Amino acid sequence: MEPLLKVENLTVSFQADEGRLQAVDGVSFHINRGEVLGLVGESGCGKSVTAHSLVRLIPSPPGRIEAGSVRFDGRDLLALPIEELRQIRGRAISMIFQDPLTALSPLHRIGAQLAETLQLHRPIGRREAWAIGEDWLQRVGIPDPAERLFAYPHQCSGGMRQRVMIAMALMLNPDLVIADEPTTALDVTIQAQIFELMLALKRRDSSILLITHDMGVVWELCSRMIVMYASRIVEEGSVPDVFSAPLHPYTRGLLSSMPSRQQRGRRLEAIPGQVPSPMQYPRGCHFCDRCPLAFDRCRVEKPELAGLGEGRRVACFRAGTDRCK
Repeated sequence: MEPLLKVENLTVSFQADEGRLQAVDGVSFHINRGEVLGLVGESGCGKSVTAHSLVRLIPSPPGRIEAGSVRFDGRDLLALPIEELRQIRGRAISMIFQDPLTALSPLHRIGAQLAETLQLHRPIGRREAWAIGEDWLQRVGIPDPAERLFAYPHQCSGGMRQRVMIAMALMLNPDLVIADEPTTALDVTIQAQIFELMLALKRRDSSILLITHDMGVVWELCSRMIVMYASRIVEEGSVPDVFSAPLHPYTRGLLSSMPSRQQRGRRLEAIPGQVPSPMQYPRGCHFCDRCPLAFDRCRVEKPELAGLGEGRRVACFRAGTDRCK
């Protein structure tokens, strides 16, 4: 079966005063139908830019999608006329943004925004649309949903605005949900409720791209995961495989910095050094200046993302050798 989403060689840059900034460098991956794919990495590695590029939400200028293709259900989203793309956004592909204030209009009531989203994609009347909106506010844990329909975004807390946006993204039962840190402003009880709603979508054969810093969430929700570092994918594989036997030094560093029962009483490990500036990435492997296994080849040659066994890909010259363990 063909993947629902197939991304090939996606390359995105921004023009800054200092020059060209490489945000995404040759990223390729796929998402199967009914799958939850986790995308992890440090802040600034290109996760959110990748997600926004899939539906062409990169502001241009200063941003520019330089190369690649994004095939969704057989159609290249990067080549579609904007009107066709708008029909796909919201209905077939929904996005949960990291900052709800960027997605909600400050001038319209919550209920009007929910109703408008529904009526743009479904032939229903205003009263029915408001009723569905109220039901979804209740599903995402907002108290007094009938009253909140008449509130403006600035009259809601950050957590409530986040839940409104999640309701807006999920209520059309999309084929793909792109969730960029969807529960950042929510307490753990509401987080669990939101994740249960997302898993219900998965059970109805929807797919989810989950962008997060929380490895625990990846373990609980995702079947596969991708690790990004400094604009590139460095590792991909099933969640159990990556957690039990990480192949890239950066992935091992991320997992070693996580609290766990095995580390009780011991200090957490830290990755030495700092993430390089996008204006000054190393010539070869972007991780070479922080990697304990780096050698001369790493500093001058880019490691390609190569397959190693069933579903595993890694961009490291040491991968598969005794030196990488």
